[in-house]
Amino acid sequence: MKHLLLLSALAGCLLAPLACDLGKTVDQISAETVMVGTLLSTPDVSFSPEAAAGLDAGVQADGGQSSITIPGQTVAFVFLGTREGENSAPEGLTGATVSLERQGAQKVSLTSDGAGAYSRSSNSDEALEYQSGATYSFIAERGGERFVGVVKDAPVQERIDELHPAEVIRRMPANTELSFNRDPPPANQDRTLGFVTVVPVSDNGEQGEPTYSNAPKTPLDFLKLVALPTEWRQERVTIPGTAFPDPGQTYLVIFQSVRLGSPETTNLFLGSALLVGTADVGVVRTQ
Repeated sequence: MKHLLLLSALAGCLLAPLACDLGKTVDQISAETVMVGTLLSTPDVSFSPEAAAGLDAGVQADGGQSSITIPGQTVAFVFLGTREGENSAPEGLTGATVSLERQGAQKVSLTSDGAGAYSRSSNSDEALEYQSGATYSFIAERGGERFVGVVKDAPVQERIDELHPAEVIRRMPANTELSFNRDPPPANQDRTLGFVTVVPVSDNGEQGEPTYSNAPKTPLDFLKLVALPTEWRQERVTIPGTAFPDPGQTYLVIFQSVRLGSPETTNLFLGSALLVGTADVGVVRTQ
């Protein structure tokens, strides 16, 4: 992976020499400290359990209509680690002071979860907000060193029409794949990364364990994503039928549109993964 990142970096410098600091790039290639930083936001989701089940258009026996709202949230996560080999899993670094800063706003401190992981959610800190178009900096300080990764131009929500039928809830047989097309990116821009997660939800709004996700799961997975992001930039997205295993079940389909950033300081490995994004959410009911 190191060689692939080196070739990519040098190619970028040859194409845009005035915008590339080759010395900085070389330092980042040899840097041993890696960072995975994510800021992901989801909106509130409301649905009627009765309507989802196809009963009386969502009207209850007493004439009222129930509505379940699953609150949205914004979650920040940072993994700080050190790498020993090109393809080895990085070892977490504890004892760091980690924060997230949105340009023009106050810093939000992240708490240590152990093993090099640090996190914060909007449930515990209302100052943690997602703003499209903003620049976010992931900052870690440890042993007198300061490590910074930056994501510019946080993406707007990418609406997926197939997740929002006129009936509000998409109905389909269990164990059926679900496919949709993404809109083309703006001129002269790469398509944002697209992460999909499918989560079963009960009639009282309780979420179960995901039945499917194409998002990276480990710090090493995220580092590999930086070198080969093509899989998450496809125009056509297909969710396998195994993501919807049970008939008569309601599922949330969460599609995250994510911008990939880059390390800012020379002491941070070039392949560090910095990602910021927001989600569109659809409701699926299996038959």
